[in-house]
Order: sequence, then structure tokens, then C-alpha cells
Amino acid sequence: MVNNDVSLQIKSMFDNNKVEDLKRFMDKRQCLNNCNCCLIYLFHIVQSAGILTTTIAAGYNKTYLIWIGVGLNLCASLINVYEKTNNNILKKLMADIKAIKDDNYVDEGALIEPEKNDKSVKQDDLNTPLIENK
Repeated sequence: MVNNDVSLQIKSMFDNNKVEDLKRFMDKRQCLNNCNCCLIYLFHIVQSAGILTTTIAAGYNKTYLIWIGVGLNLCASLINVYEKTNNNILKKLMADIKAIKDDNYVDEGALIEPEKNDKSVKQDDLNTPLIENK
């Protein structure tokens, strides 16, 4: 009788975890998608401003404006990196959402990929479920 109670409590905990994680993942995906939409527009605006500033500065031989244009292009590159990082997080969240839908989900996966040279953490260890559904 005690084993059945424990099993039911464990199953209930995992079920609650799935529901809470699914809500959190969907909210996070919505937020990241909205953020990426803004980042894409911001990237193009800042990059265009950087190119325009650099071109005008080179035409009028204004060295200080060239550096401002280069700085704007650097900011645009950083914005692009953030957008790409968000896209990678979106893919990982979608994989977790699909795992919940397919009933293969235990807990969220790592959002940051382990280093390729790190021998202490194997990729298979990160993806192996703790409990297999039977």
C-alpha cells in the first residue's frame, strides 16, 4: 500500500511539473518571439545608420564620424548575436514542448550547449530521461 501511495505522489509531482513547465515554456517562447521581432527591426535600423554615417564621414573626410559609424555597426552585430541566441533558445524550448506533447518529458533540457571539449559531461547523459515511460 505504501509503494502505491509513493508511486502516485511521484506521478502527481511529475504531472504537475509538466503542466507548470509547459506554461512557462510557452510564455517564454512568446516573449522571445516578440523580443526577436523588435531586435530584427532594431538591427536593420542601427546597421543602416552605421553604414550611412560611415559613408558620409568618408566622403567628407571626418575621421571621428567614421568611428561613430563603426560603433553603430558593432552594435548592430551585437543585436544580431542576441537574436541568433534567442532563436537557439526557441528551438530548445520547442524540443521540450514536443517532449511534453509526446509524453517523453521529465525536466527541461540545458539551454546552453556544453563545450565540445568537455569530457566530464556527455551529451547522451543530458538527454537520457531519468524515468522511462512503460
